[in-house]
Amino acid sequence: MELKNLEAELDRFRGRLLAAAMFVLFCFSLLSARLVYLQVFRHDELSTQAEANRIAVVPVVPNRGLIVDRNGIVLATNYSAYTLEVSPRRGADLDALIDELAQIVEIAPRDRRRFKRLQEELKGADSLPIRTKLTDEEVARFTAQRFRFPGVEVKARLFRSYPLGEVGSHMLGYIGRVNQAEKQGMEDWSDEQQANYKGTEYIGKLGLEQSYEAELHGTTGFEEVETSAGGRAVRRLDSHPSTPGNKLVLSVDIRLQAMVEELFGDRRGALVAIDPRSGEVLAFVSMPTFDPNLFVDGIDTESWRELNESIDKPLLNRALRGTYPPGSTFKPFMAMAALRTGKRSPTMVINDGGSFQFGNHTFRSHGDHGLGPVDMVKSIVKSSNVYYYSLANEMGVDLMHDQLEPFGLGVKTGIDLENEVTGLLPSTEWKRRYYKKPEQQKWYAGETISLGIGQGYNNFTALQLASASATLVSGGQRFKPRLVREIEDVGTHARRLVAHDALTPLPLKPEHVDLIRRALYGVTQDGTSTRVFVGAPYASGGKTGTAQAVGIGKNEKYNAAKLEEHKRDHSLYIAMAPIDAPTVALAVIVENAGFGSEAAAPIARRVFDYLLLGLYPSEEDIALTQMGKSSAPVGTPRRAVDIPLAGQTLGAPQ
Repeated sequence: MELKNLEAELDRFRGRLLAAAMFVLFCFSLLSARLVYLQVFRHDELSTQAEANRIAVVPVVPNRGLIVDRNGIVLATNYSAYTLEVSPRRGADLDALIDELAQIVEIAPRDRRRFKRLQEELKGADSLPIRTKLTDEEVARFTAQRFRFPGVEVKARLFRSYPLGEVGSHMLGYIGRVNQAEKQGMEDWSDEQQANYKGTEYIGKLGLEQSYEAELHGTTGFEEVETSAGGRAVRRLDSHPSTPGNKLVLSVDIRLQAMVEELFGDRRGALVAIDPRSGEVLAFVSMPTFDPNLFVDGIDTESWRELNESIDKPLLNRALRGTYPPGSTFKPFMAMAALRTGKRSPTMVINDGGSFQFGNHTFRSHGDHGLGPVDMVKSIVKSSNVYYYSLANEMGVDLMHDQLEPFGLGVKTGIDLENEVTGLLPSTEWKRRYYKKPEQQKWYAGETISLGIGQGYNNFTALQLASASATLVSGGQRFKPRLVREIEDVGTHARRLVAHDALTPLPLKPEHVDLIRRALYGVTQDGTSTRVFVGAPYASGGKTGTAQAVGIGKNEKYNAAKLEEHKRDHSLYIAMAPIDAPTVALAVIVENAGFGSEAAAPIARRVFDYLLLGLYPSEEDIALTQMGKSSAPVGTPRRAVDIPLAGQTLGAPQ
């Protein structure tokens, strides 16, 4: 009985053993099949994944191209520095984390404000800098305690630098971190363009930095690095270096630019100087300026508020986007239109009695005094309002529009900067489009009168006035203004000229051009800017202008002393020199500064002294010009080559 029970137990054991063996064999079969499947059928795929886990392809962001002026002065460059960066996604209490970090490296209130601003603007960013430009000592201190701060890294970054600070800031623009809107816009780029921006965190935001982004960015390279299980780089396996961006060589003389900005002082306004022979821009000034370095690593809230909420609007590019009534600077263009249409002959005389009556309205002259008999030349030299009230009435708004638009008034010039505004040269068609109510759409004859002296709906930019002046005195040659003269390939150092975009010339008769030039020259000899050009060894032409910033009542007289500063008249001046064969034409506007001869014309005189004579104003002259109290130069002018700029003494202007 016991033997039978033992045999039964052994049989059951053998059965269980066999079942276990079969199960183990089945499992090994599954493992073997899986192994064969993975090693044979999915070998290539899994090998690639394994290699990808072991090897990381890291983009190498290129150095951004330099920007230099016509004399080689560096206006925008790069430098490398360490930043302390925090990943906002780490889920920790960021304020507490920053407090801990502040015990190791200095974190100022400005750094905290900037970090919060970046958090709001760059939601979803992998990392944001809490401190930039760390010292070697700070890097060492943090590295020693890095284990305490997961999600915090020290990274080597390239930073943009604008060595001259505020000088030329509106022209240069600035770079900033790529925001969400820009990232979404990049999704429409080609695959090649998107690949070239892998790892790029900064992009041009304004000015030349924005307009020439494709030239300045360069070509992104890559590195293949072997990584540990924790994702740390162990060694570099392969690399393809990045190619730095190209260098922009501007037509602008930055010393001239700095001089004009200094002459403006605390006043607002704009100046654009152009070479009529090519369209090259020699100076592009908008005042007040701002420091583009503030934006490089993210501007803090307080600095942004100061810039954005200032009554002086330092972020407004007045040369490109500020529009102003041209005032009497409009008169030479009206005279040319009259000659071309036959509405006036050079010798036709109009009696200027001090006012022009149209219906029940009296249009007045400055000072309400008449000039007597006035022909075309005298109308410009002495700036007769009555002459141009009468002319505007005879021409009508549409003929004026058709004659003056080809000069570039009320249309974009096509300069190599983005966001240029159109300005306004009115017409009956414009009024029908602009207004919605039928009674507003109608053009009234009385509205035409004030257009003749550059008031009414007329509104142009300093850039348009400078470009139009260049066309007027060059005999009808027209160019798109250009700030960039050459682009230098950083690899070959070969330079390619930026094409001078010549437009179809205006068919101006030489005798008409000579008459206008003669009148503009007369303004500097016996007209409204005579005092400014006393002693000038060159012959120049110009036209002063005074434009209302706010309207005055029918029975009121203008009194600057009784008006707030921002409501006073603007001071304007257009000028060109040498008058017989101009190499420079300019327009200058000083906001709320009164008569054109008092504020704008003196700045034009200093520009000509610099460009034609190589002279820089004396310190006394600069101080008086800033206050609007200088006409002809005061004190002994200095040689331009002796004036250092950012610590450099440079060669003669080109």
